[in-house]
Amino acid sequence: MIPASFEYTRPSSVDEAVAALAQDEDAKVLAGGQSLLPLLRLRLAAPTTVVDLGGIAELRGVREDGDDLVIGAMTTHAAVLRDPLVAEHAPLLAQATGTVADRQVRHRGTFGGALAHADPAGDLPAVAVALGATFEVAGPNGRRSIGSEDFFVDFLTSALEPGEVLVAVRVPKRTGWSSHYEKFNRMAQSWALIGVAALVRRDNGNIAEARVALTNMGPKPVRAQAVESALAGADRDAVKTAAAHAAEGTEPSDDLNASREYRSHLAKVLTERAVLSALG
Repeated sequence: MIPASFEYTRPSSVDEAVAALAQDEDAKVLAGGQSLLPLLRLRLAAPTTVVDLGGIAELRGVREDGDDLVIGAMTTHAAVLRDPLVAEHAPLLAQATGTVADRQVRHRGTFGGALAHADPAGDLPAVAVALGATFEVAGPNGRRSIGSEDFFVDFLTSALEPGEVLVAVRVPKRTGWSSHYEKFNRMAQSWALIGVAALVRRDNGNIAEARVALTNMGPKPVRAQAVESALAGADRDAVKTAAAHAAEGTEPSDDLNASREYRSHLAKVLTERAVLSALG
């Protein structure tokens, strides 16, 4: 189908983008276009203005800032995958990004766009929650920071206010942690039925601390806090028992792809695999 007509603007700075959004309450932001363009073609979205962020250089790239990596919102998945800083300090992010769709999508789709879309079946939101990332946004009232567990509000809904633009994501380096992303999907390149992002920190051979977040076990990514509590101070033999708590406090959907019970079962199995893989 052909999209409805709209005005198009391509600002060269974040301030210009915020100003363009302020002029039209029905404007939409275009990042990599992997989510917005299909919606436009199907006329499920009909903005009167499209604000293309592709011309804003400051929104691209990965840099170090103390104990954090700062990843520009317009950095493509492919650039994240091949970045040496990500490989060294946030390998969990690289592991999950490598499972996103296919190579064509990863070369056009953007890191920030995938997160701002807030799809609970997307791979990166749960990873951001597991890592404890912070989102830096700019809007008509200036700039602010949002923690990852506050950024994802509901199905396809983030904490971004009207007129705000995601500028960058701060990812803690998590030195001394090991990680793994485990994903189950019906076919290659499709959305995850369930995904598990796991980080563990060991001390004297046991698990001193764990962070586990689940993909597609509710309307937004969730921390498997019961699993984390059960893993604290445990050894490798206790992982299976801890993983049995993975579905606690979750709201998995019941649809044509999988039943609620099946998703709950997968969450337990994949959590065990993810934690054991993180342990090595």
